[in-house]
Amino acid sequence: MSLQKLTITYEDANGKFDNPANRIEAQFNPEKYSLTKGVHFAEIDIPGLGSPILQFVRGLDEKITLELFYDTTDSGMVNNPRDVRQKTVKIYDLLKINSATHAPPRCKLSWGDGGQLFSFGSSLNPRCVVESVSEEFNLFSPSGIPLRAKLNVTFREYKTIEEQLKEIPKHSPDRTKFRTVQRGETLSYIAWTVYGDSTQWRPIADANTLANPRLLIPGTQLRIPSLTSSGAST
Repeated sequence: MSLQKLTITYEDANGKFDNPANRIEAQFNPEKYSLTKGVHFAEIDIPGLGSPILQFVRGLDEKITLELFYDTTDSGMVNNPRDVRQKTVKIYDLLKINSATHAPPRCKLSWGDGGQLFSFGSSLNPRCVVESVSEEFNLFSPSGIPLRAKLNVTFREYKTIEEQLKEIPKHSPDRTKFRTVQRGETLSYIAWTVYGDSTQWRPIADANTLANPRLLIPGTQLRIPSLTSSGAST
């Protein structure tokens, strides 16, 4: 079985990924790569509590960080040395702004039969962008030409609003329910737990004729109305 190289494919000016000229193969496959994925929580200060209440805000993009190695010593180290930056510049170019889209190009990562490298994204090979590149040179010709380099590259998952809404469908209770307020809970937090949408706190406030939706008394039983597809309570 032949060795399969990690490949970066980037879009052309028309947003297509099928141009063979827009494929970058790693000279050497990385020894390892790391994935990070997280969520963002806002801290809500409640006087008298030992720690703040955490309110979910949104998810964060998945990131892949990997090391790419480049070497040009096969061209010679003393006679006719080749600058390794002639190879690494292709990665740096992925940070440049495309004149047609006014943004850096989107990319796709693939490696062998396994295809995609991202874990938490879509089942299809997701698009990504290069977020950062750092380069380290560790071998030089006698005249100072860099011959060997290590690139630390971070790719960031890229998704449109439409793609994200399809992956995370929002759903609501199909009938009226009741919920007892716990200490430290906010109306937007309750809306998120029951509807999956923290912005839908108004139907709860209206259904319970809350004079001040920001002040919830622990132990209070709230009526949780069902939602129609338009977001109105029923």
